[in-house]
Amino acid sequence: MKYLGTFLMVLYASFVGFAQTLIEVKSPDNRLKLNVSLSLKGEISYGIHLKNTTIIKPSSLGFKLNKPALTLNHFSLVSADTSTHFDTWQPVWGEVKSITNHYKEVKLNLKANPSNVLVQVVFRVFNDGIGFRYEFPEQANFKHFIVADELTQFNLAGNNKTFWIPGDYDTNEYLYNATKFSEIHALPASNKEKDIALKSVIGDNFVQTPLMMKTPEGIYVNIHEAALVNYPVMHLQADRQNFKLLSHLTPDAVGNKAYLQTPAKTPWRTIVISDKATDILASKTILNLNEPSKIENTSWIKPQKFIGMWWEMHVGKATWEKASGKHGANTENVKKYIDFAADNGFDGVLVEGWNEGWEDWFGNWKEDVFDFVTPYSDYNLDELLAYAKQRGVKIIMHHETSGSAINYERRIDKAYQFLNEKGINTVKTGYVGRIIPRGEHHDSQWMVNHYNRVADKAVEYKIMLEAHESSRPTGLHRTYPNWLANEAARGNEFNNAPTLGLVPEHETILPFTRLMGGPMDYTPGFFRMHLNQFIPERKTRVRTTIAKQLAMYVTMYSPLQMVGDLPENLKVHPDALQFIKDVPVDWDDTKILEAEPGDYITTARKQKGKDNWFVGAVTDENARKAKINFDFLDKGTKYQAIIYRDADNADWEKNPEVYTIEKVVVDSNSILKINLAKGGGCAVSIFKL
Repeated sequence: MKYLGTFLMVLYASFVGFAQTLIEVKSPDNRLKLNVSLSLKGEISYGIHLKNTTIIKPSSLGFKLNKPALTLNHFSLVSADTSTHFDTWQPVWGEVKSITNHYKEVKLNLKANPSNVLVQVVFRVFNDGIGFRYEFPEQANFKHFIVADELTQFNLAGNNKTFWIPGDYDTNEYLYNATKFSEIHALPASNKEKDIALKSVIGDNFVQTPLMMKTPEGIYVNIHEAALVNYPVMHLQADRQNFKLLSHLTPDAVGNKAYLQTPAKTPWRTIVISDKATDILASKTILNLNEPSKIENTSWIKPQKFIGMWWEMHVGKATWEKASGKHGANTENVKKYIDFAADNGFDGVLVEGWNEGWEDWFGNWKEDVFDFVTPYSDYNLDELLAYAKQRGVKIIMHHETSGSAINYERRIDKAYQFLNEKGINTVKTGYVGRIIPRGEHHDSQWMVNHYNRVADKAVEYKIMLEAHESSRPTGLHRTYPNWLANEAARGNEFNNAPTLGLVPEHETILPFTRLMGGPMDYTPGFFRMHLNQFIPERKTRVRTTIAKQLAMYVTMYSPLQMVGDLPENLKVHPDALQFIKDVPVDWDDTKILEAEPGDYITTARKQKGKDNWFVGAVTDENARKAKINFDFLDKGTKYQAIIYRDADNADWEKNPEVYTIEKVVVDSNSILKINLAKGGGCAVSIFKL
């Protein structure tokens, strides 16, 4: 529902210092306020306030083009259109059953001086944030153009606490840094990272989005983007002295940023704002700024829980390549995974290293590596598919491209026809290494278009998709509900990275950063924390407790949840494994009970189509109490809560694998305070009696 608004829009001239045109738009609940100014010189800027607190100081907008050689940063206002929108929509899968989309919009129709190029800037003001983008309408004398730079500013009101990773065109697999804004230094942070396969660091004062901040006044601010289509990834250049951020687009092989043709529009620039950290995690602004599903019949799209023939390669039990003599993806070994998945009610088994080519796949910038249809001789795919079908389990396909996106596009139709013929409906892609076309980056416009082309192909062949080593997501899973998840951050495989690995606070930061754009294939579910099982001298380890591993199935949202550890390790703790068996991957409702970025998160979710609830609580390196208020339960009804918590002597470093399971009866008046160990957590299954 969209209609002309009666909200406050003031258009007037102010003569304090210099004349300007001012438009003021308030959020539907009147807490958030957007001011848009156009100076007498024609410079357009915006500012944002939460109640009486300035969040974003006046920040200018504009473009620099390479072809035609123009700078679009002085404008005349042609007109301003306003409207209010309210509707609700139902995601195919997600954290909630229904999403409200309520905003006030202003569209500024501008003419650039002196070129007369027409530009539109569209702002949408939600209760918990603001989105804005540029649009270039079709016009007689301006059709094809090349973007040199986008001149979007985000001028902060103070020296915010900032959770950041270095700006990098090719990877987002960094550990997060938590510093004051003035203390951002990306180069030393990058130099500490010795385990990332490919880095293209931009500079010492560049960071990535989603960028999470907390102001000195205690207000939470998250900057990201939505609906990244036909455009490069936006990084941010930090002016550390003046607390300013400037958009920085990923270049292509010749230094250009984007090739566009009118009519054209950029992704939305998003700023989610609240005085409550829980509201940031609950925000649906980024999803609401994406287009509705392009798939009419979505009955073939199913959230999944699966195990992977994957971790044993990381810990030295097996290898991807067959020539080593320790090939993991052999028929008999994969049957054991199928049995484990079937015995525990999992939907599928991911198999990596199944196809020929792993002997020479990485590091040589090689164009033709895999053909995506030829199994190794010791991997009988047809036999395994028949066995999996007999046991009620699906095989999940793995397509590693080794960065050669052009090779994948050349072979994708044959590869997806192969999947259709074999009855395989889910594929995990990978983009490890330097990109081909050579000179492109993982975050450049060409590659962004590639990821979206793959999603389109997956729709055509009714394939569900997850991508690793891709650009970070921007809510496109609303438009492509078959695109279930991405990696696009430092995942659990880095537990085995020898230099830095993962740290206990990582899981309390990711939901406020990477997961703002969409679900992550984080692969929780580790029960053996010391990773010297097959190589005794190995020092790497998982820096959590078992209870925290369980909790992450709730706090780290994904409709595609992998159980990370080996079957033989999971079988050691069948009582803890029960929670992983019980916890669903699709939800009707979500309540963020308490949260603080970098410290702790407690989340409750209601199972899709059932009355069961599940709670997860995680902490950083500090022990603390999680407070669970059960007021989300139906009133007057009793429930049994099964609590999987850290044992009293648990500690991620000294004693990570001890836990306690307790059963209590709760109702909507119950409040529990549960001790979380250092690097620990708790998980709760709640079943109606």
